[in-house]
Formats: sequence, C-alpha cells, structure tokens
Amino acid sequence: MKLIDIYNFLDQLSPFNNQQDWDNSGILLGNNQDEIKTVYLSLDIDENLINQAEDNSLFITHHPLIFKGLKSLANLDYPKAFIKKMIKKNISLISIHTNFDLSHLNSYFVEEILDFKIAFKDEFLIYVDQEFEFFKLCEYLKLKLQIDILKISYCGKEKIKRFAICTGSGGDLISKVQADCFLSGDFKYHQAMQAVSDGLNLIDMGHFESERYFSQCLAKDLKNLPLKVIISVSKNPFQYF
Repeated sequence: MKLIDIYNFLDQLSPFNNQQDWDNSGILLGNNQDEIKTVYLSLDIDENLINQAEDNSLFITHHPLIFKGLKSLANLDYPKAFIKKMIKKNISLISIHTNFDLSHLNSYFVEEILDFKIAFKDEFLIYVDQEFEFFKLCEYLKLKLQIDILKISYCGKEKIKRFAICTGSGGDLISKVQADCFLSGDFKYHQAMQAVSDGLNLIDMGHFESERYFSQCLAKDLKNLPLKVIISVSKNPFQYF
C-alpha cells in the first residue's frame, strides 16, 4: 500500500485540516509513492522502536516528532538523531495528533477506558453528567488507569454532578470549562490557582496516562487494510518515586 494511500485513509478517518494551528500532523518523513507493508503504531518514537522496526516501514504516531522548524540535521541532539536513523532505514512517519484527539481519542478514552457515558461534546472537551463525591472520583480514576498517584486541586466542592475531560494537556481550556471538575493533564501552577478561585476542581491524570491508549484506538480502524500493524508500547518519560 502506498504511503499516500495510507495518508488519505487517515485523512478521511480524521481530517488533518482539523488539527490545531500550532500542530504538525501529517506526513513528516517519507515519499508519497513509497510502498508500505508494515506499520508501527506508537504514542511517541524512541530509540528502541527505531532499532526494532523493519526497513521500509511506517511509523504512525500521535505526537509529532518534528514540532518546530529544523534548520539542519547536524549533530545528534533530539530529534535529529532519530530522524537520521529513520532515513537510513527508509522509515516513513505520519503523525495524527490534535485532529485525532478531536475525532477519536478523547471519546475512546472516556467511553472505553473510563466507562463513562458522554453527555455532550464541546470541541476538545467531553462532558459527563454523573454524580460523584470528589475523592471517590479520584479513587475511581486511579483504579481505571492503574496509577497510584493523582495530582489534584480541590476547591472545596465535594459533590460532583458534571465533569469535563480532555486527554493530554488541557490546561488552556480551564476558562471554557462549565462543570464541577476538570480531568486532564499537565496543569500548571497558575492554572490551578485560577481553577480553585473559580470553584473548579482539577484532577491531573497525567499526559502519558491519558493518551497511552492511542495505538489501540487507531488499530481498530486499520485492521481491514492490507498491512501488518504492530502496536508499540511507549514508555512514560517521567517516573514517580
């Protein structure tokens, strides 16, 4: 299957035109007419994935390896070393990021991972109307996500009737949230200050923890294509002590 045909399939599934202005989704490496037989799905790219991948294969990642403009490929700092190794093995790269959050990943995470029913959507925000006590909701999330620690900002609102969810980094959406609690990742200090002042509870699930399901989410839609699809398990760059 040609690289451009895979791109077109993904574009129909989750239009790349819907990505955020600052995003860099699309074909980042490879030639449109390259023949692809093997696809690796991964949240991110690491050295282990590159070393184990077959030559002439394709990586489909959630996070773009290239975000900012590169003026050269000199030296081996990130991400240049990875790009050079991928070029040597003729590995192509498509990233499908904020457009896929919007079309698939947020909903998949809420329904398939957390077992919540979606009340309604507002772009990247998904709302759930379900009553919880705040700290019981925290315990529920720890169980579902199989994590030991949650970072929270508690404004004193114990009874939760509506909460909003956004995978990845949702801190910039705080001012738009119309709920008792907001679940996302990568909240900053001053964002938490704002939320507490506005009477909004925050639960920081972690960026990796909420998006690590990308590969299994996308794999469902690739199963009927004439490709060998391999799910690669990404590692969290952070550890907890």
